[in-house]
Amino acid sequence: MAILTNNINLKAGVIDLWFAFPDEIKDKKLISSYEKILHPQELTQQKAFYFPKHQHQYLITRALVRTTLSRYTGIKPDCLKFSKNGYGRPELIPDGDIPPIRFNLSHTDGLIACSIVLKEDIGVDVEDISRQGISTQLADRFFSKKEIKDLNNLPEEKRKNRFFDYWTLKESYIKARGMGLSIPLEQFTFHIQENTPLKISFDPIMNDNPHNWQFWLFEPTQRHKAALSICQSQLNYHIAAKKVVPLLEDEDFTFEIIKQS
Repeated sequence: MAILTNNINLKAGVIDLWFAFPDEIKDKKLISSYEKILHPQELTQQKAFYFPKHQHQYLITRALVRTTLSRYTGIKPDCLKFSKNGYGRPELIPDGDIPPIRFNLSHTDGLIACSIVLKEDIGVDVEDISRQGISTQLADRFFSKKEIKDLNNLPEEKRKNRFFDYWTLKESYIKARGMGLSIPLEQFTFHIQENTPLKISFDPIMNDNPHNWQFWLFEPTQRHKAALSICQSQLNYHIAAKKVVPLLEDEDFTFEIIKQS
């Protein structure tokens, strides 16, 4: 593990993917350091969460994005400034001569992910597939007819796993578009087949081109599933993943890529 003092030069054709595990970050001095780099508005948002678990998750999420982006920009974590588009997607406000960095965040119980790339629209989603109260019947409300049919054709014991394949991919796509749930989830379809690259198709109303996109589906842990979407068809991307404790240490992180486009 390396102490986090080094800056990072992001290269074209590389997606840096940072994972933090909030349940493992408990040191009180470290927590206090995180609170000091947050904007007052972020601290107010943190306190708005009712459960301490969610307050902690939010704090680690904001510490992760601030400390990580600081290493790419050379700007102190507490001096970074952010804006949001009309749908709530956060973006880094350029300050001086910094690279055209784009990022996206996702969190679920036990895992936080931050994806970083040059220039392009990117989205990441992580889900805890072990959590209770999730029924594959949700597919009937949110998935396309083709996805629902393919899901129901699977043996029952495989449906929950495939449900999360679809869910994470769809979430990562709408996050990359920067429009969130204003995009109807049933108007685009992911095609997931054995020994076949991932594919997407769109209803005409979507006005999008499948050939403009690349997707990855992977399992960062046995408990979690994740997906990554990027609007770029000309580059063959390499994913470089790290497990990180913000401000303290990081290490290379390996995971299984289940499928990609």
